[in-house]
Amino acid sequence: MRQLLSQRGIKYIFFGGKGGVGKTVVAAATALYAAENLGERTLLASFNPVHSLTSLFQQDLSGGVIKQVQGVKNLWAIEVQYDDIVEKYKARITNLLKEMLKMAELSIDIKPLVDIATTNPAFHEAAAFDKMMDVVLKEGPNFDRVIFDMAAVANAVRLIGLSKLYGAWLQRTIKMRRETLSLKEQLSFRKEKVAKEIEQDPILLELQDLYNRYMKVRTVLTDPSSTRFVFVTIPTILSISVVQRFVEMVKAYEIPFGGVVVNMVLPREEAEADATGYIKSKYEEQAKNLELIRSAFGPHILAVVRQFPEEIVGLERLRMFTKELFS
Repeated sequence: MRQLLSQRGIKYIFFGGKGGVGKTVVAAATALYAAENLGERTLLASFNPVHSLTSLFQQDLSGGVIKQVQGVKNLWAIEVQYDDIVEKYKARITNLLKEMLKMAELSIDIKPLVDIATTNPAFHEAAAFDKMMDVVLKEGPNFDRVIFDMAAVANAVRLIGLSKLYGAWLQRTIKMRRETLSLKEQLSFRKEKVAKEIEQDPILLELQDLYNRYMKVRTVLTDPSSTRFVFVTIPTILSISVVQRFVEMVKAYEIPFGGVVVNMVLPREEAEADATGYIKSKYEEQAKNLELIRSAFGPHILAVVRQFPEEIVGLERLRMFTKELFS
């Protein structure tokens, strides 16, 4: 992990993995290390719908706004509120539809159209990607390092994968809008007036603004000198297979792969001291799976962290975990 953070220019680090492997703790520990040990202004952004930063740090970090983490210099955090960003995105789509229908001189109740569009799961992911763009473009310049705690790996990869699909959709939509406006100009008797209206077309301006923002974020997300996607796994067959599958998907989306953190590894001394044989059995099972991890990821293993006897909550325990992660 030290090697990853020591690389100059690596500013955006995304953490993903199967549910229950400790993504949030690893992301928080990385942010804590950057803030305390490297003295960097660090933002920890949770895009996990089931937020746990508030519980982890034992302080209120909810509300969808950036808050400084008390007791840690240089560290700020935000738990992104999905309901809020979906409502804001819904309002934007509603305004765009109103403008489109206004131009077509159609009197239609658009609420049912908006309701249908916003019940699609892809709409929620598009809204979340829009918020991610805000974090990168608006908040990124204010921080030295931005750490993302993502949702379960399938959602996380799809969300980041939108960086490719979103652009294709915007290009097609802008092209269709321009063709529509061009047709309106051709059919108009007052071409000069219509041409001026087209220049200020709110829909086209909005779409072009979105596309410009997308291009900037896309550049950041696919730049190996500034971005990494790190997977967190535990030594179980299911978790390992999930990471193997999604590593290839991340690469297909041209997102730089940053490596793998192996979490919750049972210490040898715990297995040897176990009188029941249960922990020893689990330890032996993990040992076999650790060989699979070494075989699959080899030089991409960033850290191997032991299973802690207590849940990681509060700054004291998080600092202990951070020490282990970066040892």
